[in-house]
Formats: sequence, C-alpha cells, structure tokens
Amino acid sequence: MAPTALLSVSNKDGLVPLAQGLIAAGYRLISSGGTAAALQTAGLAVTRVAEHTGAPEILGGRVKTLHPRIHGGILARRQDPSHQADLDAQAIDPIDVVVVNLYPFRETVADPAVPFDTAIETIDIGGPAMVRAAAKNHADVAVLTSPQQYGAFLEALAAGPLRHDLRRRLALEAFAHTAAYDAAISRWLAERLAAEPGAPPAAQPGPEATAEPLQLELPARQALRYGENPHQPATWYSAASAGWGAARQLQGKELSYNNLIDLDAALATVREFGYGLAAQPAAVVVKHTNPCGVATGSGCADALHRALEADRVSAFGGIVALNTPVDGAAASHLTSLFLECVVAPAFEPEARELLAAKANLRLLELDAEAIERAPRQQLRTVLGGVLAQELDDQPAEQSSWQVLSQRQPTPQELADLRFAWKLVRHVRSNAIVVARDGQSLGVGAGQMNRVGSARLALEAAGERVRGAVLASDGFFPFDDTVRLAAGLGIRAVIQPGGSVRDKDSIRACDELGLAMLLTGRRHFLH
Repeated sequence: MAPTALLSVSNKDGLVPLAQGLIAAGYRLISSGGTAAALQTAGLAVTRVAEHTGAPEILGGRVKTLHPRIHGGILARRQDPSHQADLDAQAIDPIDVVVVNLYPFRETVADPAVPFDTAIETIDIGGPAMVRAAAKNHADVAVLTSPQQYGAFLEALAAGPLRHDLRRRLALEAFAHTAAYDAAISRWLAERLAAEPGAPPAAQPGPEATAEPLQLELPARQALRYGENPHQPATWYSAASAGWGAARQLQGKELSYNNLIDLDAALATVREFGYGLAAQPAAVVVKHTNPCGVATGSGCADALHRALEADRVSAFGGIVALNTPVDGAAASHLTSLFLECVVAPAFEPEARELLAAKANLRLLELDAEAIERAPRQQLRTVLGGVLAQELDDQPAEQSSWQVLSQRQPTPQELADLRFAWKLVRHVRSNAIVVARDGQSLGVGAGQMNRVGSARLALEAAGERVRGAVLASDGFFPFDDTVRLAAGLGIRAVIQPGGSVRDKDSIRACDELGLAMLLTGRRHFLH
C-alpha cells in the first residue's frame, strides 16, 4: 500500500513543491477545501477528504476532518496488533504524513477593529486536532506545521526512511505551534472581555488566592547581536502589531538589546506629556534607562534643544524620545551630537533628508495606536519564575495632593512641582529630580541612600538650582535632604510622604521657608 499524506493548509507557500516531492516519493495525497483546489490547479492527483471519509463537509465547512477515517489513520500505532485489527475492520488506511498550518487567527485579531464574530470564526478546530494527533503518534507519523520545514523534510525524505529523531523534533515544533495558537486565542478573548462595558475589574489575588496561569505567545522577531554584554546571547520576542514590534525603523543600524531597553524608558517618560499631534511638545534624553535631560517647549525643536541643554555631557550617545512629529529645525539639533536612537510619532521629509547624513543613527516611527495596543502587564524574570505587575503609568491624582508646609507653593512653583513629579517616577530609585520652568536641571538616580541621590542631582544642577524645585520618588526618612536642598537654593519640594519622621521634614521646610507638597503615592523603580 502506498503511504498517505494529508495536506490541509491555510498558508499555501511552498505547498505545490512539497506535494510534488511527496508524490515523487510514492505518497498518495488527501486534501480538502482550498488546499485540494490548489493542488488540482497545479495538475496533481489528490483525493478529497469527503471522498476519503464518505462523509460530506457540514456546518459551512466547520466539520471536514473530524472523522474516524482521518483520526484513526493518524493515531493508529503500526506495531500494535489491536490497532491494526481496528483499521482492518473499519477499512481505514494509515496516514503517514500530516501537513497542517492553522487558520490565521493572530493575523485576524491584529486589527483591533475586527468584529468579535469574525475573530471567532477564524479559530481553527480540526487543524489543531490533526496536528496534536500526529505529534502524539510521531513514532509512526511526521507532522509539518510551517512552510519553513518543507525543504529540510523533502531532503530527509529523499535520503530514505524518515528518521525517528526527525519525527520527534517535528512533534515538538507541532506542540509548540498549537500551544502558541491556544495562548493567542485565550489572551485575545481575555482582553476583549475585559474591555467590555461593565466588565468587572481584574482580580487582585491575596496571599492565599490562586492567580490565572501566565500565558505568553510572542514570536521571535529578531536574533540580537548580543544582550547587555557581548558574551550574552539574546533574542527579541514581539508581536508585530503592538508596541515596539509595530515601530517602523527608517534608517540606521540594527537595534540592540540595550537600545530597546533604553527606548522603552525614554518613550514611557515622554508620554507623560501626551503623544501625537495634540501633545504638549516634550523631549527626553535617556542614558542607561535613566532620563538625563527632559524638557517641554513651544515646539518640537525648542523642547529638544532644552532637553539636550539640561545635561549635554550625559546626552552624548543617548537615546531620544519626542512626542510630536520631528521637523527640520528639530532634526538640526539631532545632528549636533552623537546619538544612538530617536523615536517619534513621525519624521517630516525635511527632517528625514537632514538625518540621512547620519547613516548609523536609528530613526523609529511609532504611532500612538500601536502603543495603546501593547499589553499593560509588565513582566520581569526572577530565578525560576516571572513577576507580573500593572504598569505604573496612571495619571497623577492631584486632587489628593496636600501642602503640609506653612508656606504655599507659588503658581510657578506648583507648575514646576507637577513637571518634576512626572519625571521622577521614571528615574531609578532612590530617585531625586531638580527642575525649573519645564526643564530638568539635575537627576540623581540609583543611589543606596536618598540624600546621596539628592547630592548628585543638586550638583548636576549647579548654579541653576536657585529657585528650582526638588522631587523625590519616595519619602524622606530624615530631614537631611530638605536641609541640603534648602541650603543650595531649592524653594519647593514634592514627595509621597509616609515616613514616621514626616514631621521632621515638614518642620525643616517651615524653618527654612520651603513649600512641601505630599502626593500620597510612591513611585519606586528598580
């Protein structure tokens, strides 16, 4: 009896050459629907599934391959006499090769406007059933789930009987394929249900509660040259329709691991001021995930100039994020020093022309819709596991802020405090920011004590510190930071509060004439 191959594919790439190779090796072909039509158009002999099973397709094509003559042929163990007896009794032919790739569910739901029923109809049922059956019985059956596998498979087929290790490897890839497919469906459905009006808020598990298992389904987008350091292999996994996976790189070298980490930090910071044509123009320069220069301005060019001038020494080799389209004037500032990457909603033609002279500079366009499509869950690995939390990007609730000093901040100081508070949440803890007039003047990041970060930020501000404000991502455990800041000319302070010694810092502000605002919300960043 000639061996049998069943082919049922959504992606027709490479289908005909594969079928021709199977026929040349002596295989009989079974197929259905569009796959059978494509093979017949190519002049290849094929038996339709309905003819093979003796049962017509029903329910508008929902049921085609869910039949004992299909699954019995796939699942039967060739060396088991009882299985062989069942096949003989039911006149079922063994199926030796299964070629299936699934309905394009992920591609369909990549469009956020896709109707719910349309998405549901692209959930494959018969395909995963055949893939899993063939993978389970890989001792006797080879399963192919991607056109990328066809070439190596045909080479192996031409060399003689298929090796067991090849069938086992194909089975592994098949199970990974169906697992990723199911994860994509469950994630999409969870997101759609959560977005429906009146949907209950996400459960907050307590110490004894059981959270849902974490499911990740992200295709490998790019093998990176290396990770944080040259001796660390790295890969970038990303959906193509959301977040950085949807960014369009206009020019420059290939993105690196560190580029992507820094771009993410820069984008999160600049989005504090909006993103797109209607946003307040703002610019952010990041080095090693910390903002070193942040400013707003009258336009993109003005904001960028002020952000670079905030700390031009640290800006060298930095990552820049802009929240409005880049024009020619802004591009001229970008050519004034060495930078790694620039991300913005768009680059105007004049800007593109100017920046083309810096061929290695990576330019990325990322629109607001792609940002909004990205998941809000933030993941981080720990030894043997993963931590998940919601992004810390909720707008500040200024109605809950309290001025606890005797002196009220002036309107200008209050505006500066708002600006500094937007910035400090994006600085690694312990974090201190000194700012004035919509511009960062000094940033103290990542020190083991808060007064140490304050010294760094105040020193970076230099003579500009007089009349500026200071923000802290955590409370002051002692009054030393307040006294240090006041001695150098800081006029107002914003911090979350919550220390058992808050009164000491408030008393120091009153003694030294500072205004102090407490927000009630901490913003640690590790």
